[in-house]
Amino acid sequence: MNNSTPGSSSDARPCWDIFCPVVDNFGDIGVCWRLARELAVAHGVQPRLWVDDLPSARRLIPSLEPALAIQHRAGVEIRAWTDPLPAIVPGDVVIGAFACSLPAGFLEAMALRLPRPLWINLEYLSAEDWVAGCHRLPSPHPRLPLTQYFYFPGFDASSGGLLRERDYDVRRAAHAPVQCLTGLGLPAARPGELRISLFAYENAALPELLEVWRNGTRPLTCLVPEGRVLPQVAQCLGRNGLKPGDRIEAGALRVVVIPFVEQSRYDELLWACDLNFVRGEDSFVRAQWAERPFVWQIYRQDDDAHLDKLDAFLARYAERLPPSAGAAVRDFWRAWNRGHDAARAWQAFADALPALSAAAPAWSAHLQQAGELAAGLVQFSKDQLK
Repeated sequence: MNNSTPGSSSDARPCWDIFCPVVDNFGDIGVCWRLARELAVAHGVQPRLWVDDLPSARRLIPSLEPALAIQHRAGVEIRAWTDPLPAIVPGDVVIGAFACSLPAGFLEAMALRLPRPLWINLEYLSAEDWVAGCHRLPSPHPRLPLTQYFYFPGFDASSGGLLRERDYDVRRAAHAPVQCLTGLGLPAARPGELRISLFAYENAALPELLEVWRNGTRPLTCLVPEGRVLPQVAQCLGRNGLKPGDRIEAGALRVVVIPFVEQSRYDELLWACDLNFVRGEDSFVRAQWAERPFVWQIYRQDDDAHLDKLDAFLARYAERLPPSAGAAVRDFWRAWNRGHDAARAWQAFADALPALSAAAPAWSAHLQQAGELAAGLVQFSKDQLK
């Protein structure tokens, strides 16, 4: 590692290093890319985003050039996370996203830098009660003179809050749903139609749910971005495969395949739909800001540990709903995440959609009271680096 100062000599902005391991579901890079942009745009930070899989990250950042080791997008310096890592002086703040291990040489350089960087372990989002007791806890390195701090996103003031851009409300107010849908090549809505976006992992409950939609009395359009669930949708509809632009009519159900939506446009899709199926972490948070009814498919873990995490969120979310709507949400979400009985639970959930729509703005306002993640990280860094 060299001893040059992070950033240029004419740039007094604090430099932050963010290390992001890209998992096959895009949630990790989705959160890190969104965080890096918000730090640059709203907080005067010079982010350096290290990504270990640039080709996959390109799905969310279409202008990305995977062959380039260093490039700049939206005020963010994006670097290839290689082994070994190029010689570089660590920034003022170093974030290891989702408990990832930092490169050994970079850790050594952090220990040599004076003043030493603030080291933050940005954890996964969870609504579980234990998060409050672990948020901001220090953990000394066993060998080096470094301390990492655990920082948890969350749903109340005892956590770090959720990512939400400063201009979010302005963008939503200026949004025209018809323009979004037309831009995706979608047909006009049918009278009384329910429009759903389906961003999901493979799910054993999907065939029965599509069948219920097909046999229903209400017209329903299901928008499916190309991705993991698309081959299963094709199989359910008796097709060998599906691609963007395909439209299939089956009874009351119309399935429309759309391109994988880049991150900057995903909010528009959520705003334009009556109900959004989401998965993982980033789309889960965006669905809550969209103030539309949603269904969360949590990432599956061994021994069904994910179901405890699901119930922890439901305990917070459903208690703020009218009793019948809360019961319908708990029943359908659990059925969807267990992979069976979704057809049985659908009608009560569908009947609850007006109540869920009415309650969505209050839930969004409640979350905003907990604080915003990027702003919280900036304030935490200022407090620690005094």
